[in-house]
Amino acid sequence: MPDTPAHDRLFIGGDWVAPAGTGTIEVINPSTEEVAGTVPEGTEADVDAAVAAARKAFDEGPWPHMSPKERAEVLAAASGAIQADMQGIAELISTENGCPVSWSLMGQVFAATMVADQYVGLADSYPFTDMRAGMMGPSEVRQVPIGVAAGIIPWNVPLFLSMLKLAPAMIAGCTMVLKPAPEAPLDAYVLAQVLTDAGLPPGVLNIVAAGREVSEHLVTHPDVDKVSFTGSTAAGRRIGALCGERLRPCTLELGGKSAAIILDDADLAASIPGIVPNGLMNNGQACVAQTRILASRDRYDEVVEAVTEAAGSVKVGDALDPETECGPLVAERQRDRVEGYIAAGREQGARVTVGGGRPSGMDRGWFVEPTVFADVTNDMTIAQEEIFGPVLSVIAYDDVDDAVRIANDSDYGLSGSVWGADQSAASDVARRIRTGTCNVNTFTLDMCSPFGGVKASGVGREMGPEGLAAYLEYRTIAHAAEG
Repeated sequence: MPDTPAHDRLFIGGDWVAPAGTGTIEVINPSTEEVAGTVPEGTEADVDAAVAAARKAFDEGPWPHMSPKERAEVLAAASGAIQADMQGIAELISTENGCPVSWSLMGQVFAATMVADQYVGLADSYPFTDMRAGMMGPSEVRQVPIGVAAGIIPWNVPLFLSMLKLAPAMIAGCTMVLKPAPEAPLDAYVLAQVLTDAGLPPGVLNIVAAGREVSEHLVTHPDVDKVSFTGSTAAGRRIGALCGERLRPCTLELGGKSAAIILDDADLAASIPGIVPNGLMNNGQACVAQTRILASRDRYDEVVEAVTEAAGSVKVGDALDPETECGPLVAERQRDRVEGYIAAGREQGARVTVGGGRPSGMDRGWFVEPTVFADVTNDMTIAQEEIFGPVLSVIAYDDVDDAVRIANDSDYGLSGSVWGADQSAASDVARRIRTGTCNVNTFTLDMCSPFGGVKASGVGREMGPEGLAAYLEYRTIAHAAEG
């Protein structure tokens, strides 16, 4: 069990400084409902101080004028320090948000260093400057750092999502104010310390944990040049509107309701172990989770049986137990939300084949059993709305065209997958799915490729060169023709 950290400072301007207010955020361990740590609750005055420090570091500091390689050396050192304490950081995050520590090592921590390392490697090869033969003379087209960025982080994968924003911002030469979610702010303190030890100049990263109103103050702050947000679609709409009013660029990575299409030639023994764990990943609290499982009517009963068996064998327990595969939901309100969706599924005629309640004998912690619904139609609430819990829906389709129609019949468009023995045919189906990412016979996030969504799943891309470009803006220097 990790120690219970009691932080009383905020990380601003390279120092641990006293907060402007007196509020405290209590981080509750979802497995035990006990206090796992405390941090100061940031105020608008703290945001003002953090933005001022980031502004000074960008306008006056050395960071944006250092070479990408020099900036990459700092990021590489921080990545190495995180890898040196992977187990401890994984346990800390699992204590914050209930993620099974067995998944936390890779999904929460090592994945964050993979992102960092990808951008370290990109620093040498990215074309920051392009000399072009213009109409009237040579043009120097430069990609320069956009300025002060605000990174607003959710609670479900906090370190990984912080790195999705911070790593490209650092390589670009930006400075950042990071606003962790109140449910999971503790790992951000680790991030601040490892970057300080790695030699990050003061003010390049500033961290203020706070609630919604203070977050809005950060989004609208006049000295912020770009906003990157990961979270709910409702909050994303609000942030997008605020940025639009200010002509401020933003990246919004929002919700999902991804479909996994099982083609008739799929080997279920190979496919189901790839589908169900990723539908239930992080206790179902993942925007990319494959929560709609589409099966043809000819194989529907067979698929329902296989999905039910796989979900029913998932071990539920304390997030810090290495044997646990599904831990608790992050908060009591989240459990209430998920239980409400389960009730709605039943009311609308879907059939629970496994789960559907709270695990017996677990009186503490915000647990919900891994749940599978059969006889689901795509117009049901459980098929259309993001539940963000361990709930899977199996939906029947008539033919491949119908499967594509159902997969695309969603307000969301973040992720998806297609499973079949004929790789080429499965790939053809994947190309018809209107999502930012679609996998074929696997589920992965490729750190070298762009990640993001369409429709209500967001605007913009993270990861890969495209994620770096989001923190750069073009600047053209036109030269007179010689002679």
